[in-house]
Amino acid sequence: MKPTIYDVANEAGVSISTVSKVLNNTGSIAEKTRKRVRETMRELNYQPSVVASVKKRIQTIGLLIPNIANPFMAEIARGIENHLKKFGFSLMICSTDNDLKTEIEYISILKQKYIDGIIIATGLKEDKAIKELLNAEIPVALLSRDVSSLAVDSVLVDDFLGGFEATEHLINLGHQKIAMITEDINFPTIKTRVEGYKQALEKAGLEYDESLVLLNNTSLEEGKQSTRKLLNLSVPPTAIFASTEFLAIGAIQAARELKVKVPQKLSIIGFDDTVLATICDPPLTTIAQPIHEMSEKVVELLIAEIENPKETKQRVVLSPKLVVRESTAHNEIDTCKNTN
Repeated sequence: MKPTIYDVANEAGVSISTVSKVLNNTGSIAEKTRKRVRETMRELNYQPSVVASVKKRIQTIGLLIPNIANPFMAEIARGIENHLKKFGFSLMICSTDNDLKTEIEYISILKQKYIDGIIIATGLKEDKAIKELLNAEIPVALLSRDVSSLAVDSVLVDDFLGGFEATEHLINLGHQKIAMITEDINFPTIKTRVEGYKQALEKAGLEYDESLVLLNNTSLEEGKQSTRKLLNLSVPPTAIFASTEFLAIGAIQAARELKVKVPQKLSIIGFDDTVLATICDPPLTTIAQPIHEMSEKVVELLIAEIENPKETKQRVVLSPKLVVRESTAHNEIDTCKNTN
């Protein structure tokens, strides 16, 4: 197997960004370090991709995301941009709104601009555009998206574990009627979170009720509308798991409008852990995605692919983390019923 930029960095005892700067003759690096990196390249017989070397004049990476207004995607984009700067790259952001036609148009534009590589973080099911990029030998890395049929680097979060831990947290607080508000279940990440929700219910001996899972919610307003439907049921849920923070905050707002106190009468948990989780009222209990680590890893995988394309790709799965704040509490309603 050909040596990669990772191999050079490890052998020379420096970061990947330092190797990239030596390759591109950029940045302020001590001559001793620069010499050590070059010697390591010779020892390993490391040869950067000829195509990549030509494209270095562009020094630009494309990023396809569903919606830049989504705080999670905004923080991901910022993290990617900050890490790319260490390698001397700039970032071009394209917001697709999860529309297939828009995604294809943006990919066509990015190809015409001869960018060095593309990070795809949209959730569309159509993989034809990705195949075209690979056929054109444009380096690609996927973020929060996995295409098992294609040989491409990807960085994911364990969405099943996140869905399971979110639901289990609510169950441990005594909640038995737990609803879920989700985006399109056809997106693999969302489908997996729902599977985690189901599995946690099953483990606790609770019945899965399809009527309590409201699908195809993407905006804060839709989160509010779905929560109103749930709270207007003859026997409403005592807890809601929202598959994104946008939806969770919409749920909090709908509860407030209906005079349902959070968390006293309704516990709400989200998924992402962006700045919104700390500034909403009450602060949101959530499943935290490792945004900083995700951003860094996808950049490093893509830079490695740009420098020296490899046959074996990496599928990196990171673990989410439950962060308990003030939007969840012990179920007072069922507790009162049990004492009567």
